[in-house]
Amino acid sequence: MTTKKSILFLALFFSFSFFLTSCADPLPVENIPEKDPYGFLGGLWHGFILFFSFLGSLFKDDIALYAFNNNGGWYNLGYLLGVSIFFGGSGSAKRSKKRS
Repeated sequence: MTTKKSILFLALFFSFSFFLTSCADPLPVENIPEKDPYGFLGGLWHGFILFFSFLGSLFKDDIALYAFNNNGGWYNLGYLLGVSIFFGGSGSAKRSKKRS
């Protein structure tokens, strides 16, 4: 990859990541009991956007990494699966060795 393509790729990646951080807006604490709790799919989505939420939380205090209004085990399972899907799970730890 040339230098120009690398810079363009990084600029697009960070622009896209900042765009996705807008999806991780938390509920105000006083509204939590009134709203429906997040379930499995909410946990899956929040786990998938964890990296982008983290980047956004560095710059804005109202972006959360984890929804406190969740239904417990199913949300946690979805969150765990979302994080492992995005970060490659255990498959990213495998290294291929070149055969001589």
